[in-house]
Parts: sequence; structure tokens; C-alpha cells
Amino acid sequence: MPSRSRHSGRTSSRHYPRTARINEVLREVIAEELEQIGDDGLDLVTVTGVNVDPDLRHATVWFSALTGAAGIDGATKALAVHRVELQAAVARQVRMKWTPLLQFKADPAITEGIRIEEVIRDMPRSPEGIDYGIDDPDDPDDPADAADAAHPEPSAEP
Repeated sequence: MPSRSRHSGRTSSRHYPRTARINEVLREVIAEELEQIGDDGLDLVTVTGVNVDPDLRHATVWFSALTGAAGIDGATKALAVHRVELQAAVARQVRMKWTPLLQFKADPAITEGIRIEEVIRDMPRSPEGIDYGIDDPDDPDDPADAADAAHPEPSAEP
């Protein structure tokens, strides 16, 4: 007798862990609610992710703000003010045994990416520009010139 799958008949949403599904649902709900809040401190805030604890009692909401460090501080304060309102929206829209306590943190990946861009932008450049390894026919030390001399291209002229 053929064995039946435990999840037969269920949708394909079961292909990844429960907490990952909850993380995505919470991210969507919180992002939609932030659009509805009329707080100027939240205008350029994006929810980049949510990480719910395995016991589903606490959730860290990761966000970014396009207004820099000052915007992140303002957004953190504004999110703290609206935390209860956001948790109530989660409770209304998501069917869970407990509504997780939301904690808001600036996404470190965004901050590090901005810092790396600044470092690259501030790097000193040579007067000729950046050397991308392009073959320079005037450079006598260029190893590509020796390879070109050893294997010349056939000429099109007879």
C-alpha cells in the first residue's frame, strides 16, 4: 500500500519553518500599518524584516530610515510611541495564541552598507584613475603584452 504524505492536501506554504512564515506575515502587517499612521517621523521608514522568538512571545522588528542616523533615532522613538497600536493591528489581523511583544531595532545591514559605501567613496584615487587591469600597450611590465607577442592574432590582409 502506498504511503501517504503527512501534508497531503495542504498548500505549498508548509515548505519552510513556521517562524519564517510568521516573520513574513508580521512584516507585511506592520509595514501596511506604518503606511496608515500619520506620523512624520515614520514617513521614510521601511520594515526590512521581523524575527520572532521560537516561543512567539517576542518579536524584533528590523527597520531602515532613508534620513540617516538622525532619522533612525527619530524613527525609533516614533515606533516606540506607536508600538501598542502596531501590536493591536497584529492581534486583529493575525490569528495567533499570543500577540508577540514588538521591539524595534535599526537594521544593522543597512547601516553597514552605508558605511562601506562611504569608505569606498572616500578612498584616495591615483591621478590616472583606478586601474581595472585593462591591457595598456604602453606599459612595458604588462604580462598581457608578452602573451600577445607570443600568440599574435592572424591578420585579415593577404
